[in-house]
Amino acid sequence: MKKLFIVMAALAIGLSANAQQALWGGPSVESPVINADGTVTFRFQAPKAVKVEVTGDFLPTQKMEVEFGGNKMTYDAPGVGVLKEGKGGVWEYTTPFVVAPDMYNYTFRVDGVSQIDPHNMWVNRDVASLTSVLLVPAPGERSDLYAIHKVPHGTVSKVWYPSATAGFDRRLTVYTPAGYETSKAKYPVLYVLHGIGGDEDAWVTQGRATQILDNLIARGEAKPMIVVFTNGNIACEAAPLENADGYVNPTMSLPKTMEGTFESAFPEIVKFIDSRYRTIAKKQGRAICGLSMGGFHTLYTTLNNPDMFNYSGMFSAAIGTGSEQAASGHPEIYQDFDGKLAKYFAKKPALLWIGIGKTDFLIQSNNEFRAKLDAAGYPYKYMETDGGHIWKNWRIYLTEFVPLLFK
Repeated sequence: MKKLFIVMAALAIGLSANAQQALWGGPSVESPVINADGTVTFRFQAPKAVKVEVTGDFLPTQKMEVEFGGNKMTYDAPGVGVLKEGKGGVWEYTTPFVVAPDMYNYTFRVDGVSQIDPHNMWVNRDVASLTSVLLVPAPGERSDLYAIHKVPHGTVSKVWYPSATAGFDRRLTVYTPAGYETSKAKYPVLYVLHGIGGDEDAWVTQGRATQILDNLIARGEAKPMIVVFTNGNIACEAAPLENADGYVNPTMSLPKTMEGTFESAFPEIVKFIDSRYRTIAKKQGRAICGLSMGGFHTLYTTLNNPDMFNYSGMFSAAIGTGSEQAASGHPEIYQDFDGKLAKYFAKKPALLWIGIGKTDFLIQSNNEFRAKLDAAGYPYKYMETDGGHIWKNWRIYLTEFVPLLFK
């Protein structure tokens, strides 16, 4: 009995220590640290580890080859930095270069096992992958738009709407600009679409969209606007663990993502937003943009609703006009592409904006689409950046696209 009491007491003390450690912030190891000279130091405590590495998009890229659909593709993968072990089993790596102001994702590899930074509470989820976040802001730099400043802030709400197409309620993330609640004015609306495997939270967390909007509006560089972040997975209610599916790992293999159902159902969302919010409910007051799969959805939603949006943006768009889409459940969405394109431009939209990275695996299809536009004399704005199919580029494109709207 005495031994049992001692064991229980020791366990209680251990649990109490762990609770206090969590309460007071845990170990004192700092990571990441932005140094005065612009370099960044990463630390990881692992006394029994043999090798610790850090990988992320702050490092120079390395070429990787992957097989996709029977074809070998080369893409830019994040580089790797090797940490050195110091006192107390704390491993450390300091970049041998100044890290340019931007927002980056990184993870550690401890004896080959990927881990987030346990000393950095800022973590993002991309589909089913967790990464730690490094933000290097600087006044006058684009990354300063990603930081939170003492400016008027908009309100971010999780809103459910009834979808007749899906047969159940689905969720949106809605941003209303500072002053919306106390104003009687009507506002234009921007619809922002995510990529494959994403959801209605992706642009808010990884894209820093609400910070970008707050800062651009506060600077007077963008019109105050309502922004709606949709969930492009029409078979899903909402983001993982915030729907009725329970503990199901996020995946890119979801039904009804690029076969026309989402595009055909999009007017439901517009109708709901116009009925719920004070909107400028006409073409001149609406814009739409999206990344990757969201760029694909943007293209076909726009072409099939030429009187709905006056501005559209395609960020690293997964453009496709071929037989796969035509053979889908909604072939009418993809049929007569050239005819729909002509009708769309005959309506004289204010802006078609296209952005893509120089090493993006989708750049060839985007160039083919631009060649089609050029041959027909259709106007558009184009931006080509360094890098590939990454959030770093999509944040850039949003900061370029938003100031052009509703002028």
